[in-house]
Amino acid sequence: MLAVATAVALSAAMVPLRDHVNAATPALVLVVPVVAGVTVGGFRAGLVATATCFLVYDFVFLPPYYTLYVDRADDWVALGVYAVVMALVSRVVSAANLAKTESEQRAAEVRRLFDLSELLVRELPAPQLLDTIVNSVKSGFNLDGVALLLPADGGRLEVAASAGAPLSEADAQRLSAGAGPPVHLGPVTADRGNFQAVALVATGQAIGLLAVRGSGGSKAEQELLRAFANHLALALERAGLREEAVRARLLEEVDRLRRGLVGAVSHDLRTPLSTIKLSASALVDSGTSLSPGDIKELAELVDAQADRLDRLVSNLLDMTRIQSGALELRRQPAALGDLVDEALLVLGRSDRSADVQWLAPEDLPLVDVDYVLVRQVLANLVDNALRHSPPRGLVTVSAAPTAEGKVEVRVTDSGPGVPPGERERIFQVFNRREAGGRGGLGLAIVQAFLEAHGEGIRVEDGGRGAGPTGASFVFTLPTVGKG
Repeated sequence: MLAVATAVALSAAMVPLRDHVNAATPALVLVVPVVAGVTVGGFRAGLVATATCFLVYDFVFLPPYYTLYVDRADDWVALGVYAVVMALVSRVVSAANLAKTESEQRAAEVRRLFDLSELLVRELPAPQLLDTIVNSVKSGFNLDGVALLLPADGGRLEVAASAGAPLSEADAQRLSAGAGPPVHLGPVTADRGNFQAVALVATGQAIGLLAVRGSGGSKAEQELLRAFANHLALALERAGLREEAVRARLLEEVDRLRRGLVGAVSHDLRTPLSTIKLSASALVDSGTSLSPGDIKELAELVDAQADRLDRLVSNLLDMTRIQSGALELRRQPAALGDLVDEALLVLGRSDRSADVQWLAPEDLPLVDVDYVLVRQVLANLVDNALRHSPPRGLVTVSAAPTAEGKVEVRVTDSGPGVPPGERERIFQVFNRREAGGRGGLGLAIVQAFLEAHGEGIRVEDGGRGAGPTGASFVFTLPTVGKG
C-alpha cells in the first residue's frame, strides 16, 4: 500500500512536467516507490511495487497517454529495462534488509547469551545459583515458566528450582519418568506435553533437565536455548566441584584438628597417668615395707594427679562447648578475691597453696562476670604458673582498677618466662613448642572464656629482677555497671 500510494503521489506531481522532461526521468523517480515497498514489506512487496510502477509508467508517461498501448520500440526497451532493473533492485534491497535483520537478531542472541552466562560465573551458593538459573532463563527467553530438574535418590528427577508458571506434580513425574523407566538424559531437546525438556550436559555427562513452557519453538530459539543449557550445565558442575572442594578442605581441617587434639591430650595425660600408675604400683607391690609417711605421700600424689586429670577432662568439655557455640555467659557481681580462693580450691594443691600470693586493694570494685568461667580462668592460669615455677617459687595474683573502669588482673610466676616470639602462639590449642612446654588446652580455654566476656589476655615479663624473670599473664574484667 505504501508503494502504491507513493507511486500515485509522485506521478501526480510529475504529470504537469512530462512534456518538458525526458522519458527516462519518470522511470528514475518511480524507483522510490519500489525501494520503499521492498524496505517495508520485503521482496514480495517489492515485486508488487515494481508491477504497479511499471503500469503507471506506461499508462501516464509513455505516449499515447492514459493507455497501455506502446507504439515505439524504444519505449518497449525502456519498459523492459525498467522492469528488470526494478526486480533486481527489489531483490538486492530485500537481501540487504534480511541480512541486516539476521545480523541484529544474532547480535541480540549473543548479547542475551552473554548477559545470562555472566550471571552464572559468579561464586554463588548452590540454592541462589539454582534460583538465578531459572529466573535468568525465564526473563532472557520471555517464557511463561521454567523448572530445573536434578537427579535425586533413586535416579529420578525432582524439581530443584522453578520460576513463573509452576510445574505440576504430574508434569514433573512425566518429565522424569515418562512411561515407566527414568528418562534418558541426552543432549537433544524433547517435547513432553506442554513443556520443552532440554538436557543439561557437562563433560559428556547429563546432570539434569531444564523444562520450559511458552517457548516460540523456532529453530534459532531452540539452538540458543541448547547453547545456554550447556552454560547452565557447566555452572552446575562447577558449583558441585566447589562444594566438594570445600568439603574436602573441611575434612582435612577436621583431621588435622583431630590429630592435634589427640597429640595435645595425650601429652597432658601422660604425666598424671604415669604418676598415678607408679604410685599405685608402689602401694600395691611394696606391702608393709613402706612407712606410714611414704604411704601418705603416695596417696596424696595419687589424689593430686587425679585432680589434675579431672581438670583436664573439664577443659576438654569446655573446649567442646566453645567449638560447638554452646558457650553462654551468666553474669553476676563477684568479688575477685573470692574467685581466687575458689580457684585454689579447684586446684586442690594444698601442699603449694602457700606459694600463691594475693595482692589487691581493699576497695577493689566487684566484677561483672560469669562466676564459673572466670574461676576456671584463674585456676588454669595459677596451675600454669605453679607448673612452670621452681619448687617453692612464688606465684602472685594481683589486681588493680584501671582508668577505663575495669579491673586489671596479673598472674605472675617465677619461671623462665615466655620468649616474645611465642607470646601469641601459646594460646593456640595445639601449640607446645618452646617456652618450657607452655600452651595446650588450658591457655586456649583461658583466652576463649575472656573473649566471651569481651576481654583479651597478653603475656609480659614478670619483672623480678636478676635471674629468671618469670611471666605475667595480664587480662582485664568488667566491673559492675561498666561491662
